[in-house]
Amino acid sequence: MCETEQKKQVTPRVATGDRAILPEGAKTIPVYIMGKKYEVPETLTIMKAMEFAGFHFLRGAGCRGGICGACPTVYRMAGDYKLHFGLACQTVVAADMYLAQIPFFPANRADYSIDEIGGLPEAIHALYPEIFRCVACNQCTKACPMDVDVLGYISALKQGNIEKAAKLSFDCIQCGLCASRCLGEIPQYHVAQLARRVYGRYILPNAEHLKARTAAIESGYYDKMLDELEKMSKEELEKRYVEREREPDFAEVGSWKPEETRYL
Repeated sequence: MCETEQKKQVTPRVATGDRAILPEGAKTIPVYIMGKKYEVPETLTIMKAMEFAGFHFLRGAGCRGGICGACPTVYRMAGDYKLHFGLACQTVVAADMYLAQIPFFPANRADYSIDEIGGLPEAIHALYPEIFRCVACNQCTKACPMDVDVLGYISALKQGNIEKAAKLSFDCIQCGLCASRCLGEIPQYHVAQLARRVYGRYILPNAEHLKARTAAIESGYYDKMLDELEKMSKEELEKRYVEREREPDFAEVGSWKPEETRYL
């Protein structure tokens, strides 16, 4: 057997489920997962690399698209004192990366009814008094994989500005990495969720078109149309869906309206 054929035989290949199929001659790099060394393809995300190494995710994996916040990861690079943070489904592995998964970090979550607490900042202060333990170290912001200004929204809530806090925290995916680094032991992501709920329930003006649509639903305007759809076969529904009028992909907001308006 020639040397070229021998090399082809030992080239690793994986073709199972979500795992990567390695091209011939793919380069691998050393990473350390929970303290143990593995050789993994250099182009994989942390999640894919862990699966390549033989790990099976029972939890700590959700959307695989950087949205659900289920796969927060802490890592260090060899020779570097600094802690790094990311999402396992988005962050690509690098040589001599030391990895640890944090699929859940315990953090206090207040018990409340959004319909009863009202829209004043004092309600949030009463439920999460620990926000006043913030020492403005900014470790929470540094740990955020979504580049959310965590310190900014906590500071806004301390000042009573719920609207600012809600908008600053809009991209939070509830991964909990901020709380894992907090010197004041604040569950920032739960606080931010409450701020957005209070903002939406009590502060943000109600849309006029939403009132009209709600009234139409309650009046039974759409009941006949829904009954018609319920009686259709799967094939008929698929045909109706494929042939529907579609808004152009790059149409300006409010510039397009379908020819058939009875469903609006």
